[in-house]
Amino acid sequence: MEIINFSEHNSVINQYMAELRDKSYQRNRLLFRNNIKRVGEMMAYELSKTLTYKPKAVTTPLGNIDIPLPKDDLVLATVLRAGLPFHEGFLHVFDHAENGFISAFRMYTNREHTEVGIHTEYMASPSVKGKTLVIVDPMLATGGSMAASIEALLKTGKPRKIHVVCVIATPEGLNVVKDAMPEDSTIWCAAIDPGMNEFKYIVPGFGDAGDLCFGEKL
Repeated sequence: MEIINFSEHNSVINQYMAELRDKSYQRNRLLFRNNIKRVGEMMAYELSKTLTYKPKAVTTPLGNIDIPLPKDDLVLATVLRAGLPFHEGFLHVFDHAENGFISAFRMYTNREHTEVGIHTEYMASPSVKGKTLVIVDPMLATGGSMAASIEALLKTGKPRKIHVVCVIATPEGLNVVKDAMPEDSTIWCAAIDPGMNEFKYIVPGFGDAGDLCFGEKL
């Protein structure tokens, strides 16, 4: 299992991550969503380097040229609602991909809000059989919603390869997701933070991605 952590290397992604984490920047939802999209676009570009390619003949006004193009059949899936801007950034790059959407969300299972369970109630996805499955979700905290999403998607078929992509992950969440995926899968993270607080939010993290993108929920 390969884990790629972009925060280990200097790139412009650091600028977007600094703004995503900054509570003063977070007052502007448009800026927050746009930065999530931009991180998605850059991570999608890096992921594209791992795909398989096949030359295709292209006719220009002045001649012909062979250009290597991706030959993977991609299914790009995300977890509602927080994953939508991140998914949009990936879709800007992988604009020929099929798409899947899963409603998987955390529910506190005790009065103190220190224990969480995962509820999955909706999925719309093509078959992933024989395809490259890319699942994007900004936050990988406990890993429960991602593991549940992987389980749901695998019911549609066995993919050729699985990529899980997140903006911020925790070691605990990574361990949970690793157990849910084949050994040859890859996890991509813009950053890996040390852990979670008692309410299962990533620390230092940046808060609730869905609320910051779209407003607080009931």
